[in-house]
Amino acid sequence: MRIKLDRTMCDGFGTCAVHAPNTFSLDEWGYPSLVGGGDIAEEDQNGVKRALLDCPAHAILSLDEPTPIPAGGEAGISRSAGPDSLWEHLPVHNAVPKNGPVG
Repeated sequence: MRIKLDRTMCDGFGTCAVHAPNTFSLDEWGYPSLVGGGDIAEEDQNGVKRALLDCPAHAILSLDEPTPIPAGGEAGISRSAGPDSLWEHLPVHNAVPKNGPVG
């Protein structure tokens, strides 16, 4: 996992250092710096992912390729039904005509 910290986006909340103290250090004003070059050790990845999701300023960027989500669900979760079958149980009167709503 590789990340980048955009300090110009950061507002100094410090949540990154709470979640991943081995990856982020805070200066005397509460603004973070990356410890190391942005390559995250496997044992620190869960905390860094949490920091990435919880950063209110979205100042942490993942440089990895996004994991594709297979059709029909989240990655790693298999489903027997395809995405279209979710709507097959709806009554006909709830269906929207192909030409748009009537009325």
